[in-house]
Amino acid sequence: MSGKYANVPFGYEPVQPSRKGTLIFYDSFENVTNEQLERAATIMNARAFKQLVLYPLHESTVKRMSRDAVQSFYKREDRLHEWRRDHASAPIRVEGLEGKRKKYTPIDTALRHIQVEYPSPLFLYMTLEMANQWASFDSFTDWIKELRLIIIDGQSDEVHPRLEQYRHRWEWATE
Repeated sequence: MSGKYANVPFGYEPVQPSRKGTLIFYDSFENVTNEQLERAATIMNARAFKQLVLYPLHESTVKRMSRDAVQSFYKREDRLHEWRRDHASAPIRVEGLEGKRKKYTPIDTALRHIQVEYPSPLFLYMTLEMANQWASFDSFTDWIKELRLIIIDGQSDEVHPRLEQYRHRWEWATE
């Protein structure tokens, strides 16, 4: 036996981590304000998530999903990095997958990457508009069973029928 194991007293149980899971803010970040970013950080701390991941979408992904015009990816990513540097003590990460791919990335590919890369349980943090777009995809029913959803900035009468069907898997963001 190697010398790396030590004797422990009977009944010893290792300390469980006080923080677990990942909060993923999935958005284009074109119209996201600093207050919304602050609210995401507040929710991360209030619910004891291990980290907050900011997932900016590439221009081609945004154009396919919503047809909205957005700034170039690197400008939006630089703004997120600047905000993250202002919160250096918090465990915040800016995901760069779409910047590396430099093309349309389906949400399924992004979620598979997130599932492999980050500790579970996974919570997606989205605007109501983005959540409604995601709910319109066929793969939504498979993914909503594997993660939870936190929706910000919306009215309850604007919810997609599939979101309403899986009401027990998502909630409105509250601080």
